[in-house]
Amino acid sequence: QVQLVESGGGLVQPGGSLRLSCAASGSIFSIAAMGWFRRAPGKEREFVAAIRWTEGLTYYADSVKGRFTISTDNAKNTVYLQMNSLKPEDTAVYYCGGNRRRSDDVMRLAEYYGYWGQGTQVTVSS
Repeated sequence: QVQLVESGGGLVQPGGSLRLSCAASGSIFSIAAMGWFRRAPGKEREFVAAIRWTEGLTYYADSVKGRFTISTDNAKNTVYLQMNSLKPEDTAVYYCGGNRRRSDDVMRLAEYYGYWGQGTQVTVSS
C-alpha cells in the first residue's frame, strides 16, 4: 500500500503563489509517476500536472502550462506543485495521485492512478 499526504493549500489573492506538497510513504517502489488533479465545485476532476518519478518527465494541462511547475525530491519521497500567477478559476481541491504505469498515454487519466491523498483546498480570491 501507498499513503499520500498533501499539504500547502490555503487562501491566496489573484496573481499570488502557493506550493503544494505531497509526501509518499509505504510501497512507493511500485509508483512510476505522480500526478496532481483538481476538482472545482460543480465540476469534474481534471488533470493538472504529472511527473515520471525516475526520468523526471513532466506533463501539464494547457490551463496551467507556464504558471505551474511539478517537481520531486526523491530523497524525501515528496512531489511538489509550485503554482504561480494564480487565478480565481484555479480554486479547487487539489489531489495528488500515484500511478503504477509510466506510459505517456495514461499520465493525464485519473483512472490509472491507484493511490490518492485526501486533498488540500486552494482558494484564489481577493
